[in-house]
Amino acid sequence: MRQPVPPTTRALPWLVGAAGASAVLLGAFGAHALRGVLDAGGREVWHTASQYHFWHALALAITCQAPPGRPRRCALAAFAMGIVLFCGSLYALALGAPRWCGAITPLGGLAFIVGWIALGLAFHRTDKIAS
Repeated sequence: MRQPVPPTTRALPWLVGAAGASAVLLGAFGAHALRGVLDAGGREVWHTASQYHFWHALALAITCQAPPGRPRRCALAAFAMGIVLFCGSLYALALGAPRWCGAITPLGGLAFIVGWIALGLAFHRTDKIAS
C-alpha cells in the first residue's frame, strides 16, 4: 500500500515553481518595464535582487533533493524567507521605499546563510548514513 504524501511535500513543487517563475518575471520587469523609470543605482539594486532571487529559487529545487528531515525543512524555510526578505527589500528599495527598508536586507542574507548551512547538513547526514 502506498504511503500518503505529506501536504508539505506536495507543496514543494509549487514553492519551487513560484520562486523560479517570479524570479524570471521580476527580472524581465526590471529589464524592460523599469528601463526608463529607475536610475543606474536603482537598476543595479534591482539586478542584484533578481540574481539572488533566481539562484535561491534553484537552491530551493536542490533542497528538494535532500533527504527528508529537520535540516531540509530548515533549509527550505530559510531560502524562502531569504527570497522574501533579502530580494523583497532590494526590490522595494529600487522602487523608492524608505531607506529603513534596507535594514531588512541583512536579515534575508542571514536566512540565505542559514539555508546553505542547513542544506549542507542535510546532505552530510546522507553521507554518514551511506558510510
